[in-house]
Amino acid sequence: MLQQVFRRTVPTIKSAEPRPTRRPPPPGRGVALALGGGAARGWAHIGVLRAFDEHQIPISMIAGTSIGALVGGCYLAGRMNELEAFAHSLTRTGMMRFLDFRWGGSGFIGGERLHRRLIEHLADVRIEDLDRPLVCVATEARSGHEVWLDQGSLVLAMRASYALPGIFQPVDCGGRQLFDGALVNPVPVSVCRVYEAPLVVAVNLHYDLFGRAAVLRMRAGHGASTESEPQAGEPLLSGLQAVETRREKLGIARSMVDAFNIIQDRISRARLAGDPPDLSLHPRVRDIGLSEFFRAKESIRFGYEEATRAMPEIRRLCEELGTV
Repeated sequence: MLQQVFRRTVPTIKSAEPRPTRRPPPPGRGVALALGGGAARGWAHIGVLRAFDEHQIPISMIAGTSIGALVGGCYLAGRMNELEAFAHSLTRTGMMRFLDFRWGGSGFIGGERLHRRLIEHLADVRIEDLDRPLVCVATEARSGHEVWLDQGSLVLAMRASYALPGIFQPVDCGGRQLFDGALVNPVPVSVCRVYEAPLVVAVNLHYDLFGRAAVLRMRAGHGASTESEPQAGEPLLSGLQAVETRREKLGIARSMVDAFNIIQDRISRARLAGDPPDLSLHPRVRDIGLSEFFRAKESIRFGYEEATRAMPEIRRLCEELGTV
């Protein structure tokens, strides 16, 4: 079912800090990047962008969802160095100082501390003033509509795009309550297509998390599955104990994270099947937990390695389509 798409303008926050300018590629040249959601795994986008710059592959636009919007926005605003330094500075315990917990609201984390950190570097930046198009994908909480933020305050647009339901408070934007865009468009290839980009490269951070979406048939019942049922004469209790030793206990937080991962994976498969990119990059980040932002060094390296591996094919496509 097609989601209705709203293009929204978000308010601007003023500041006197200048923003560095860079020369954009000529019209019709460069690669359109669709940077997908993935929370802590999204630091891999930094490595991908570093590889593109290192190999001098021009980027014509970025469509980002969730942390893909954050990384893409900082890149186009010329603040990649600051973002990477921030990512490397995070530790397992140091992350707590950026989390303002709230009880009884619509999210565990208010997000104001992270918001203030972004304001330090990007307070004056409007999306339409960037040298290349940026679209931050969000979800309207009430209707479920897909929202494309392509004008107004860059900070507010990025914040709306990564507002994970149940974790972050929703963001009020233009009278609408906005949540994480991964609920409707986890890897926003479709946005790049609307902008008529001749070459679209997607970065999918969920590709290897759940295999090939296998379907399992099994008997409904407690204890072991048919593959591990006790043999004739073997006490049933011993079979149940063996299963219990292998079972991972799921808390509330882990259940929410796993459920959100599965939703993103299934939606990504469905949307990318109908509108595939010209090339997909799949950084091997499956072992990095959704909340393990302190593992930035590994995530960035995985993204860099994946983009570097695919660089010959990216260059071939660029030359074939005349985008370089």
